[in-house]
Amino acid sequence: MSFLDNLESNLNALERQQESSGDDRRRQEQDRAEAIAAQPWAETLRQSDFTRRLMDEAVAAGHSRRTKVYITWIGTTLRLEARERRLELRPTAEGVRAVALENGVETSARIIDLAEDPALLVRAWLS
Repeated sequence: MSFLDNLESNLNALERQQESSGDDRRRQEQDRAEAIAAQPWAETLRQSDFTRRLMDEAVAAGHSRRTKVYITWIGTTLRLEARERRLELRPTAEGVRAVALENGVETSARIIDLAEDPALLVRAWLS
């Protein structure tokens, strides 16, 4: 390989790297903006009475079905797991989005009202 071929190859690699880093930077900025917009809902979710009642209802429903319900905070997302079913409460800019998954496949998703009865959400998730 001649010096000029090597130089051209290096310049092409550098251009590709700069293009991908620009895409990464835009994606990071977009993710950051979404996180900032969702922050008020994340705080509300973490500190609300709805969350405490939801956890109690989920544990009681799991107990009546002889199923252990695992409750986990992953960043700002609250995850409830019972066997192959999962319910994730994800703060977004529009509100808190409840996403039900079964075997890793999303079965339903909707924005929830934190003033509603959490027992309704648990029944819909485990039914």
